[in-house]
Amino acid sequence: MSNIVEFHEAILPLAQPCPSPAAVPAERAARPGIISRCLSAVTWLFGFTTIIAALAACSVIPLLNFLSLGYLLHVSGTVARTGRLRDGFIGVRKAAVVGGLVAGTWLVLWPARLLSGFWRDAELIAPGSPTATAWRAALIVVTLLTFLHIAWAWIRGGKLVHFAWPAPLRFWKWLWSPGKFENLQRVGTDCVLGLRLPFYFWLGLRGFFGALCWLVLPVGLLLLATRLPVGPAALVSFPALLMLLIVAIHLPFLQAHFAETGRFSAMFEWREVRARFRRAPLAFWLALLVTLLFAIPLYLLKIELTPRELAWLPSLVFVAFIFPARVLTGWATSRALRREKDRHWTARWLGRLAILPVALVYCLVVYLTPFLSWNGARSLLEQHAFLVPAPLMAL
Repeated sequence: MSNIVEFHEAILPLAQPCPSPAAVPAERAARPGIISRCLSAVTWLFGFTTIIAALAACSVIPLLNFLSLGYLLHVSGTVARTGRLRDGFIGVRKAAVVGGLVAGTWLVLWPARLLSGFWRDAELIAPGSPTATAWRAALIVVTLLTFLHIAWAWIRGGKLVHFAWPAPLRFWKWLWSPGKFENLQRVGTDCVLGLRLPFYFWLGLRGFFGALCWLVLPVGLLLLATRLPVGPAALVSFPALLMLLIVAIHLPFLQAHFAETGRFSAMFEWREVRARFRRAPLAFWLALLVTLLFAIPLYLLKIELTPRELAWLPSLVFVAFIFPARVLTGWATSRALRREKDRHWTARWLGRLAILPVALVYCLVVYLTPFLSWNGARSLLEQHAFLVPAPLMAL
């Protein structure tokens, strides 16, 4: 705040015919504040991008996909408790550090990669020749120096500037400093514990099975309908779609309620969700619209088989689309928690009438998925709006 005041005090004299000499030092004093804010914004964006990439990577790996779901549920629960949208961007600054470590390591490894290619080419052209031996020796030396440089950059903090310049004099002083390995172990332990991976895994695992309890009956009936003739399939599909409609309307807010309270039983307190809807109907409609609408593109991406090397791409789309949906779900829940009385009946009925077509469109897409997806009927198990992107991907 003081930087803003100093900035205004600096620019106001410039509007006068004769600027004060004190205005120039004041303006210069304001510049570091502006630069630091810009750097902070760039760091924040880099950290958020790292979070999206990390969640997408975890989503395609069995068991680790519960970390992705747990983080997204925690986002909803945190926003529901605090009511502030910015609180949903959890661990962005820490993610910027991790992203810097990964990006810097990837860049520093490039010389070793190039030398490895030269050595392999020399071995193909003239195996055992002096040239191939020289390239191999150079590769060994560069690889050792590279890993030493990476380790030293990680110890210094892992910023990109640490990867750009190794600071050899500082490294020499660090080698002779007492207690260096004890401090390194303490910092590493604090960093790993700060990631809270067991917490996210346990939250995602419980959230997954809670949602599965709601989805098992309607999805099971839809799976059964795919194996029946046309007539019986229609009779089974209608009640299944009706149940899926009810589940799709309630489940996002049940998951937010579970993440907010931390109680697994909250996943089944549907009356509480309906009571909250009456206190913030339009906010609930907006959150449900974004949640279900943003889940549809991932179904469309599975019309054709995704190559294994691009398996992360649908998950990247999933995380990028579902993250704002989780934030809005928590925001709608927080608005309901902060109101003691129900909204006017016109707002409640307007919200109900607006929610119905949104849920119907989502159920229609889910019903058509077995006929469009390369995975066939098994695609019904991939309820991306409530579960991880591909819970049975390993199969």
